[in-house]
Amino acid sequence: MRYAFGMGTAKSYLPEGVRSITPHLTVKNSVEAIDFYGKAFGARVRSHAPGPAPGSTMHADLQIGDSVLYLADEMPMSATKAPGPGGSTVAMTLFVSDCDAVYKSAVDAGARSLMPPADMFWGDRYSQVTDPFGHVWAIATHKEDVSPEEMERRAQEFFARFAAGA
Repeated sequence: MRYAFGMGTAKSYLPEGVRSITPHLTVKNSVEAIDFYGKAFGARVRSHAPGPAPGSTMHADLQIGDSVLYLADEMPMSATKAPGPGGSTVAMTLFVSDCDAVYKSAVDAGARSLMPPADMFWGDRYSQVTDPFGHVWAIATHKEDVSPEEMERRAQEFFARFAAGA
């Protein structure tokens, strides 16, 4: 069946600006979430479709860096739910040019620190926060390309220190 909505045929199987995998977060207060993601990560609203309840969002399309993030309020008919008290089942990794600055921006905007920025054995400056809506964000700056052999050596050192309580 062909739908005629007055538009031409798509130029690509991907909508403009999205990647093959595009995360879609479910939250309990989309208006606050959109504001938070703007303050914390510089998110820009590309499109917004209001939901059935006043102040709710059926679908928002946010641009963060070179990536798109979809966002919607939790709705009874939806299979996805906002993270609950037990936490999130996924972490979003956001690569940025300055991990420390974006981490600070996220915490200043209301995120809870899980791990302050640190240089990690795999070559990234890396941190983690939980946003006010229960989603975990890893914020990273790739600083060094590490060979598989060096990665294995560093990982063994790291886990030995971890096991020793350091």
